[in-house]
Amino acid sequence: MVILVILVNSFISLILLYVTWRVWQLKQQLAYIADRLTAYESCTHIALNKAPENIYLSQQNIYNLRQRNQALQIQIQQVRQIISLVLLGRQIWQRYFPKLELTSGKRSVAKSG
Repeated sequence: MVILVILVNSFISLILLYVTWRVWQLKQQLAYIADRLTAYESCTHIALNKAPENIYLSQQNIYNLRQRNQALQIQIQQVRQIISLVLLGRQIWQRYFPKLELTSGKRSVAKSG
């Protein structure tokens, strides 16, 4: 009977030793995971700490670019209007003065046939 109690106690001790070893392994894994999460949190804090300021600066830059783009669009429209006027003037000139040519600063009448 004593041997049976010793065997049962030894078996229980071995089971508890195994459970202790597994809990210790789990503790090591949890400590590693906690350290990694702390490192990730630190990195993301550093990266995101300046995010609002960077977003604001980017918004300002976009606003400035849009303002410059609008001014350039107005200038492009003005250049197009000038070119259209020049082409219209040329068409009118060719319609009403088809035989006059401008050569080296002098007007000459083109002779036909």
